[in-house]
Order: sequence, then structure tokens, then C-alpha cells
Amino acid sequence: MENTLHSYDPLNGESIGSVPVSDTEAIQNLVKRAAKAQQIWANNPLQERVRLLQKAYTALEAQEEKLAQLISREMGKDSRRAQYEAGGVVRGGAWLAGDAGEALRTKRNSGSEIQYRPLGIVAVISPWNYPLAMANNLIVPALIAGNTVILKPSEESPLVADLLVKTLTQSLPEGVLQIAHGDGKTGEALVKSSINMVAFTGSRTTGQKIMANAAPALKRLVMELGGNDPMIVLDSANIPQAVQFAVGSSFENSGQMCTSTERIYVDEKIADQFENAVVALAKQYRVGGWQEPQVDIGPLVNQRQHQKVVEHIHDALDKGAKLLLGDRNPQVPFIPPTVISGIRPGMSMEDDETFGPIVAIDRFSSVDDVVERANNSVYGLGAVVFGESKEAEQVASHLQAGMIGINQGAGGSPWVGAKQSGFGFHGGAEGHRQFAQITVLNR
Repeated sequence: MENTLHSYDPLNGESIGSVPVSDTEAIQNLVKRAAKAQQIWANNPLQERVRLLQKAYTALEAQEEKLAQLISREMGKDSRRAQYEAGGVVRGGAWLAGDAGEALRTKRNSGSEIQYRPLGIVAVISPWNYPLAMANNLIVPALIAGNTVILKPSEESPLVADLLVKTLTQSLPEGVLQIAHGDGKTGEALVKSSINMVAFTGSRTTGQKIMANAAPALKRLVMELGGNDPMIVLDSANIPQAVQFAVGSSFENSGQMCTSTERIYVDEKIADQFENAVVALAKQYRVGGWQEPQVDIGPLVNQRQHQKVVEHIHDALDKGAKLLLGDRNPQVPFIPPTVISGIRPGMSMEDDETFGPIVAIDRFSSVDDVVERANNSVYGLGAVVFGESKEAEQVASHLQAGMIGINQGAGGSPWVGAKQSGFGFHGGAEGHRQFAQITVLNR
């Protein structure tokens, strides 16, 4: 295993910094420190844990600008969106700590108590596409529940995670929050170590490996495993509203978003109008580096992801789809705004998660058939329906997804996926309690 992990700017491939890799021995030492610290941390009253974490997030405010810049430089996010992510974490961290504290209070009923006790050590394995927000949303409830946390961030975005942990730990007891750097080997060693829970956001394939490695000790799991979100546009839809969402959702974060719209099915009666409007709007999106003003689509995170998106484009076009906007062979590191019509089952763009700035469209004539097609996926994170409210609600009632939007995006609290998009969930009171052992005490 390499001793040093470099972080590279996806815009030009230059190294912008490095961190030491945590080998197996280092993981064991982190776990020992976490186990020792957890006994002390758990003995703090719940409100004291909340207070200490809120104090830590107050100290994080001084790093907001640097955190935003590291998000941009490590994964290519334009400066406006990076600032929004960093600001949301810095200013929302204290609120999240308080919200988790409320959810984890002991509940008293007649003759019994419901207590939320710590599990022990939680390994948080976070992705690169929202490198600060996704880690933060798992770290905070885990700590408030009385657990200690070892964060293993994506190897694509180690620097922003490193700054987050180093700043927060200045206000927390030693060993309560630690970080392990490295690739999948580091993650595997952490999952196999003497931890008690894994909270993971990332790919379905990696989730399967985590589940297998956690199985011998039956470790607790909360995993969000990506999606292949469908959008159904009924003939009763407000077309400008549907077009705005379709393009915005497909292009947000350069398409590198778990709830990005990946498949759009439009009633054939309005399909020409819809496609023409999509192309017109997509042409207005600007591609460029994170530091350029008014950029909408930045570089993809690395050449592997770029190549995957290009392969999906080729696969679709070679199997009969039409390129309405974009480039068949876009050059690294960008994928320009791309609109493709005529996607079909059997195409990678329909069957798999593309994770790039592509509006992928097909037409339908039967609502029953399109619902069946929308559900024909191993994924089930989000789904949306645009149309007259009652009709859209009827269609939505048959969709298989953890989060469904009617004339708006899918999301919410808790953040939950169906089928192979999720195992457990996080966010909101129900999600916060996933990080605790529920104990019923009868008196």
C-alpha cells in the first residue's frame, strides 16, 4: 500500500496536496483509541455531547472559505455550489447536533422507558461528490448518540475531510473523532476491524463488499447506494416546469448526484415540445473551471468517471438513440450539456447509473407500461412525476422508490432508498436513531 495519498485537481491533473495513508496497523491503533475514548464520551450527558459538538461547529466557521475552495479543487464543483455546501455544513452543523439530541432523548411511557444507547465505534465511509455534506450528515448523529467515529473519506477528496476533522477535534475530547485515509483497502481494513457499525454513502458494488465484510460480526449498517432515478412526464404536466426540473436535475453537480434524474419518460403527445424545450434550455448551461464566473457544469471528478460517461454515450448512440445536443467524443475533463433521446432497456444509460450531465429521454404511450419500466431497476432511491396533481399522485403510488416527488424533486428526511439503493437510512428523528441501540427499560 502506498504511504502517501495525493489529491489531484480534476481540471488540470495537478497534485494539490497529500495525506498519509492509514495501513492496517494504523487502523488498529485508531480503533483502540476510539474504543478507549468511547467509554468516556458515552458517559457525558446527552446535552453535554450536543454542547461540545455545537462548540466545535462554531470553531469551524473560520474555515468555511477554505473548505469551499478545497471542495472545488478536489472534485471540480463550481465555486457557487462549493460555497453553498461548505456554508450549509458550517452553519447547519450546530442545528443538526441539536436535532439529533432531541431525537435521542429518553422517552418515558407508563411503566417503561425507551432509551437510545451508544453502539460503540462507527466507521463513516463518505463519497467524493458531496465530500463535506455527506460525511457531516453521518458523523453528527453518530457522535451525539454517544459513539466515537472514524471517518474514511473518498480517496478523491481527502483534503477537505482532513480539514473538517482536524478543526472539529480541537473542540472534542481526544479519540472521539478520527480520520483514516486511503483507497478501498483502507476501507476494507476498517470495516473488518473491531468497530460496531458502518455508515456508508457510495456505490452499490462497494456496498455489497461492505455488507460481506461486516457480516461475520453482524455489524450494524446504514448504507445509501446510489440510484437510477426515473422521471415521468404526463401529458397534463406543466411543460416549462417539467423542462426546468429535468435539465436542472440532470446537470446539477455535473450530473454527479445520487438523486440526479437519469431516465426521463415523456408522454408521446407532448414529447416533441418537451424535447425542443429541453435542448433550448440545456444550451444555456455554461461549462468551465470552478473559479470561472457563472459556471453550471464543471469537470468530472477524474478520467475514470469521464470514460464511463463517454462509454454510456457511445452505447446509447450505437444502439439507436439520437444525440440532440452534445458531443459523441467529449474530451477530458468535461462533458458538455448533453441531450439524448430514444433510450431503451438494454442500454447502459437506461439500466445503470451514468453519473454525468446527460438528459436521457424516451417516449411512452401507456401509463401502466411506463410505470413498469420505471420500476424495472435494481435501484430505488428517488423518482419524480410531473402532471396534474391527482393523476400524478396516482402514478406515484405505484413507483418503487424510497423518496418520490410530485411536481418537484425527490428527497427528504429521512433520506431513504428502496431496493438496492438503501440499507437503513439517515436524517430526521428516525434516521438519527439508526445510530443508537434502542433499549426498553421496564420499571
